[in-house]
Amino acid sequence: MARGDQLGRQWKIIRTLVSSRTGKSASELASELECHPRTVYRDLEALQVAGFPIYNEMVERKHLWSLLDTMKHQIPIPFNLTELMALYFSRDMLKIFKDTVFYDSLESLFKKVKTTLPPESVKYMEQVEQILHVGLKPYKEYAKFKEIINRVNEAAAAKQSVEIIYYTMSRKKETKRKVDPYRIWFFNGTFYMIGHCHMRNEVRIFALDRIKMLHQTKETFEVPEDFSLEEFIGPSFGVFQGEPVKVKVWFDSDVAGYIKEKIWHKSQKIVQQDDGSIIFDAEVAGTEEIKFWIMNWGSKAEVLEPESLRDEILRETEVMLERYKKIPDKKAKEHLRA
Repeated sequence: MARGDQLGRQWKIIRTLVSSRTGKSASELASELECHPRTVYRDLEALQVAGFPIYNEMVERKHLWSLLDTMKHQIPIPFNLTELMALYFSRDMLKIFKDTVFYDSLESLFKKVKTTLPPESVKYMEQVEQILHVGLKPYKEYAKFKEIINRVNEAAAAKQSVEIIYYTMSRKKETKRKVDPYRIWFFNGTFYMIGHCHMRNEVRIFALDRIKMLHQTKETFEVPEDFSLEEFIGPSFGVFQGEPVKVKVWFDSDVAGYIKEKIWHKSQKIVQQDDGSIIFDAEVAGTEEIKFWIMNWGSKAEVLEPESLRDEILRETEVMLERYKKIPDKKAKEHLRA
């Protein structure tokens, strides 16, 4: 039996007993967990050994298992025991925010949660932590951008405009901008500032780690009432903005399952084909990011429309083909010798 399966069942037992007013019989727990009552008895015994105040009593000729009321009520409203434990487990997911003002506050919260939980709950969490791990990649080391993130956060909260020196990756150039920071957005391992750019006179997205200098002005602004973050970022396949484009992509049956199991875009529609392949249909803002996503699937994907995107990918693959034909060239050989 996998250790994770056992802990998963025990977690469900705790949640069930916390929410139950009258208690549960072993057969009722077994039915909910879809396992044999003997398995439930072993789990209940393991939880008792771990220190959880679980007890058994006869009620109307039924042996019912319950959790001591004193334990149920020592968690302050509005959180119950399992909600606090789940919050504590989320630490691993939020380590990506390390060295930012957000993580510092979360770490303080986690410490308070730990002191609030009963000792037996803490012991149980330590057991679960040994098997539960969340891997988040790619991500950036935000320690060196901590000050910028903090100051943008302060400016957004105070609704004060900022003046920045911003490095644009596509043009390899630094420009001076004045921006009204509406929101801070974390997406795909990167922090972004979304706000009104005075130079372009429109809402733009700025990667916080590309802000080279920042000055918080005393000028204030108001976020337009009709501004919606969801509507602004919704059409994009990633971060880039652009005109709406209807994209249709064929995926081979070998990768169809991977495509179907995720929501890649809010507008996506997937049509199953008789041979196991699928047609992926979406309307996205610009094709730059979806182009590289499609190419990531190699020969298992083919753009059906628009024709312009087919041509872009064709040009990319032709350049790649020529480059690979030349390897190893002089430069590559020198690199290998080094």
